[in-house]
Amino acid sequence: MENFTMLQYFQWYYPADGSLWKKMNAEATQIKAFGIDTLWLPPAYKGMDGKQSPGYDVYDHYDLGEFDQKGSVITKYGSKEELIDAIKSAKQAGLQVYMDIVLNHLGGADETEKIPARKVNPQNRLEFISEVFEISAYTKFKFPGRNGKYSNFEWDFQCFTGVDFDEATGESAIYSIQNQYGDAWQDVLDTENGNYDYLMLSDIDFRNPSVTEELKKWGEWFHNTLNFDGFRLDAIKHMPPGFYKDWLDHMRSVTGKELFTVGEYWSPGKLDDMLKYIEATGERMSLFDACLQNNFSIASKQGNGFDLTKIFEGTLVQVKPELAVTLVENHDTQPLQSLEQTVEYWFRSIAYALILLRTTGYPCIFYPDLYGASYCDKGNDGSEHEIFLEPVAQIQTMLGLRKNNVYGEQRDYFDHPNCVGWTVGGIQEKGGSGIAVILSNGDDGIKDMEIGKKFAGKIFRDRLGNIEQEVPISDEGWGTFYCSAGSVSAYTAD
Repeated sequence: MENFTMLQYFQWYYPADGSLWKKMNAEATQIKAFGIDTLWLPPAYKGMDGKQSPGYDVYDHYDLGEFDQKGSVITKYGSKEELIDAIKSAKQAGLQVYMDIVLNHLGGADETEKIPARKVNPQNRLEFISEVFEISAYTKFKFPGRNGKYSNFEWDFQCFTGVDFDEATGESAIYSIQNQYGDAWQDVLDTENGNYDYLMLSDIDFRNPSVTEELKKWGEWFHNTLNFDGFRLDAIKHMPPGFYKDWLDHMRSVTGKELFTVGEYWSPGKLDDMLKYIEATGERMSLFDACLQNNFSIASKQGNGFDLTKIFEGTLVQVKPELAVTLVENHDTQPLQSLEQTVEYWFRSIAYALILLRTTGYPCIFYPDLYGASYCDKGNDGSEHEIFLEPVAQIQTMLGLRKNNVYGEQRDYFDHPNCVGWTVGGIQEKGGSGIAVILSNGDDGIKDMEIGKKFAGKIFRDRLGNIEQEVPISDEGWGTFYCSAGSVSAYTAD
């Protein structure tokens, strides 16, 4: 029995120097020693901005840093061979690898096509604001740099539902493509903007059977090439849920693997929407707990005005813990990103305690919180200044505590708006397991909590080093635990 922890092994502002795969290769053993079990890697294929692309503006899924396309051979993260070597090293170190799958759209087409389209109201995509007319759209993908290697499939406007630019007029708008598979958007569950099928670039049409067949063939090739263990699925709220039901069934069948999958259905505060997606896909995947991350962000900004007894209210980990991947931040919530929703630094240790030191959920650590990071902030006046992010204090200690101590019955003491705690009683199979956690978003905290009679007479100490005071456990298995203001303490037995 092991508590798994995932690491998002990249961030938006990682330098575009082709070094990530080499770094992963060199660090794999150390990462495993930290208490990490799985790595979520960034999109590994060529984006429309070539070496500068983080990968979410996919140009060619078959180009893993092998072909001279979009101004470079390598991707932002390195070459194909470096990626293969990095995954081999990760597996030898005992790590599993999840690949980021971006199938909602393509960008950077090789040619334009004259195609029939209708303009839509951006705030209500179900409202057409023009008749059908001809636009010049970047919808022809021929991949001349790859020259048919691995696949001869070429994409054209019959493969897409929408675009956002008319080359003929230079106008940016949202255009619904009128192709042979439909004259409107695909059915997606999310009703934001009327219908949220269209997100960006050239939006893939999964009603076209040649498209779904090609994406299955690509999935097989991708797995055969890299031999990974699972997926992170991008932008799933903008795609019909039936596609991934079919695609995941196919991939699991042909590989004979479980292929753990977590989807990004980013709807903070909209738990019902996430639950509907889980139901629509037959529980074939976990989801990132966007609702919990939203609570963390709000709590970090409200300080002691936030009621900690409600930190898990309206979250996926509260109602569907077995399918919840919990997180504090990711590349989209970072400053200056489209879904910016940062968690203030003072609260991050508390937030990580709430996902790492509890028995529910599958926690995902964010790269900058383990390694630190820097990025360049451009002001409205054009000025630039570099921002540095420090690693989260004691995160490595928490990873160790999760691996060794967080097993057994969990007792919650969420009984004060500014000071909450819990204990996990330990199990026989994990010698020395058991932990008591107390945290505060206000003043110094104190709380009586039961850890279990088997710890009677033991002395508990704060392994995070914030409280020096020892805690003796009574004959009835109770202790009086302490934490500092705006801080977290985690106690284990000597």
